[in-house]
Amino acid sequence: MLKRKLGVLFLIGCFILSSVPMVSCRTSAPMIYVAGDGSGDFNCDGKDDHVQINQALKFVAENSAYTTVHLKGPFTYVIDNTLLIGSNTILEGDSNAVIKLVDHAGWTTMKPLIQQMSSSGNHDITIRGFEVDVNHDGNAELAKGKGYYNVIYFLYTSNVTVHDMYMHDGHGDGLRIKYGSNIQFYNNTVYKLGHDGLFAIECSNVEAWNNKITCRTNSALRVWNTKNVKFHDNFIDSFYHWSAGGPGIQVERSKGDMNNIEIYDNVITNTYGPGIWLIGTAGAYDKSLSSVYIRHNIFSDSGTNPSIEWVGGVLGSGFHNVLIENNVFDGVHNAAVVNMYSTDTNAGPSGTGFTTTVRNNVIVNTQQRTKNAAGTGYGVINRLPKSHKIVLENNCLYSNTAGNYKNVNSATDIYVDPLFVNSKSGDYHLKSVAGRWNGETWVKDSISSPCIDAGSASSAYSNEPDDNGGRINIGAFGNTKYASKSGTPIVDNQAPVINSIPDVTVEAGKSLTFTVSASDADGDSLAYSASGIPTGATFDSKSGVFSWTPAAGQEGTYSVTFEVSDGKLKDSATVA
Repeated sequence: MLKRKLGVLFLIGCFILSSVPMVSCRTSAPMIYVAGDGSGDFNCDGKDDHVQINQALKFVAENSAYTTVHLKGPFTYVIDNTLLIGSNTILEGDSNAVIKLVDHAGWTTMKPLIQQMSSSGNHDITIRGFEVDVNHDGNAELAKGKGYYNVIYFLYTSNVTVHDMYMHDGHGDGLRIKYGSNIQFYNNTVYKLGHDGLFAIECSNVEAWNNKITCRTNSALRVWNTKNVKFHDNFIDSFYHWSAGGPGIQVERSKGDMNNIEIYDNVITNTYGPGIWLIGTAGAYDKSLSSVYIRHNIFSDSGTNPSIEWVGGVLGSGFHNVLIENNVFDGVHNAAVVNMYSTDTNAGPSGTGFTTTVRNNVIVNTQQRTKNAAGTGYGVINRLPKSHKIVLENNCLYSNTAGNYKNVNSATDIYVDPLFVNSKSGDYHLKSVAGRWNGETWVKDSISSPCIDAGSASSAYSNEPDDNGGRINIGAFGNTKYASKSGTPIVDNQAPVINSIPDVTVEAGKSLTFTVSASDADGDSLAYSASGIPTGATFDSKSGVFSWTPAAGQEGTYSVTFEVSDGKLKDSATVA
């Protein structure tokens, strides 16, 4: 009887243990490991791996001594449900650890691969270091751009960092966040997702930098009704295909404060839509509610989409206080800067007084767009002249297919070849006889760009190296430490060398004549001088001829110093 009771208790105990996610040999805080080879605190088998990863995330959320769930690689973790991450948690992995969406997942729209635990929001979340394969081709039955299979979707979440991730082949966004704050997105590679790489909606304090993003379906970086934004040092491109997407960067306003939007030091190339799209849909509103600063970017071949009219370098409408300064636009379609809505004939948002200032930019080789090409291919176009104004200051425009302006004009722009080092290879530094940066050191050219010291007199130039000419350069490197130098080249001058002069003796009453000579490696004109010559002696400073006939009573020893100069450097010799 006693034995039977013990046996029953033992079986019940085993059942309870097998039903609770336990950590058999728990790693010491703060790390919890998930693995596919049996070496983790939680172990996966390549099927329904969301179960074990969520167990690990839940354990960290419930044990404050733990902060991090680490996915070991190499292994592909196949998931068929959302991963839920809590506050004060890091989800990281080896670079060869891959989270992959199962084939034919069949999820509803807006159900992401990774989401915050609490529906009311979480805080202090970091996701880093691993790969996410959203398995587009394994879920091809669903359309891109409709909210399916976003990699990360957070609501009401603050202090979010996503970095050093590889996210690719999806239907939706990389990081989508709504009602969030303090968001950092950096060092990521995003390739052919199905909407935006980063999409921040009604957020504040958003920064994205040093990402490499190839767009598909929509943009690389996007904000909507969001303030205090910095997008910088990103490389953004696309590909030529109907699915390739829209703008490189999209800034959209329908309400609220959208101030302090800064977009700088990016390379935006070969985008299917415009390089940057500023789109305001709110109509008339107070001018203090928006400001956008676009500077030091390089746009090349933007706007290749053959099926839409709204292409260009920077395409805008409905935004106040837009400053586009010190950029390079090369070979973009339609126009480098264009005010328009979705079509040429669309009147745009209601309201007036929208002003864009375009200053110190280089605009070259603008091409016609493909759809309704007539009237396109200008440097700058304003298709909304009744409500929008473009102010042009000290830009350089050259070789634009249709001309420089449509519905705009300038009294300060210049129209010359900017003399880039090599635009075909992407080197948009300005040639300079005084010195320009080649990526490693300063080198000199045989000619200088007319864009050096040609920018607006009101623009700051203190970041440019000496000699900076006291004025900013036009182009993407103006007022940076890599600005091409001003002034004449510094010549490495070599000093003249005086030839040997032997000691001489002469009797009183007899003549002494000799010539002082010198050589100069630079071929400079030379001038001679002498000090300590005896009374009655002469010295010709041009020819170097010394002559003297000593008189009776001048017997003695004399020390004479001869000097030669090229105007900058000297040499001398003393004879007795």
